[in-house]
Amino acid sequence: MSENNSSENNSPPRTFKGLLRWATTPPQAWGVYLLAVLLVWLVSFYAGTLKPKKTPEASPPPPVAAPKS
Repeated sequence: MSENNSSENNSPPRTFKGLLRWATTPPQAWGVYLLAVLLVWLVSFYAGTLKPKKTPEASPPPPVAAPKS
């Protein structure tokens, strides 16, 4: 820690590693977890409401024939 200036120690985390360390401390970890669960639910809900694209059929499917035995 002797390499850093005292002004750098008081500043908020600006690196990804610092943000990750901040997000995994107990009070913030609950919020980050709930936010991630909400985001996954919203994306899956949105994906479930989408209508599938209809693929154009190049040729009609062959007629189904009963097996002859």
